[in-house]
Amino acid sequence: QVQLVESGGGLVQAGGSLRLSCSRTASRRDFSSYVMGWFRQAPGMEREFVAGISRQGVTTEYADSVKDRFTISRDNAKNTVYLQMNTLKPADTAVYYCAASVGTFVRQGSSSYNYWGQGTQVTVSS
Repeated sequence: QVQLVESGGGLVQAGGSLRLSCSRTASRRDFSSYVMGWFRQAPGMEREFVAGISRQGVTTEYADSVKDRFTISRDNAKNTVYLQMNTLKPADTAVYYCAASVGTFVRQGSSSYNYWGQGTQVTVSS
């Protein structure tokens, strides 16, 4: 029902920046109907919450590990959510996933999200 496609991942040195984008390619509802989130999964680790944003972009939440370095934003007119990642660290290396929730509130649990993108690899070298 909902298709999400991430882009913008790549290889970057520690201290560098990347901007991830997630675009909705198919849906029966307006993009503004979805709470959006970014998650990541490193090798051997469980998927973890990175950032979330409310339907109109009024509320944002961040994992402590990325707070003050990452910024989530959305442009509902473009059906796109972004994750600006600055001051990247090797610990940020992971596959990053965009997710959409039909719920009302920003939540940090992956089970709260209904639709997922295919993921984009972010690798930060030291």
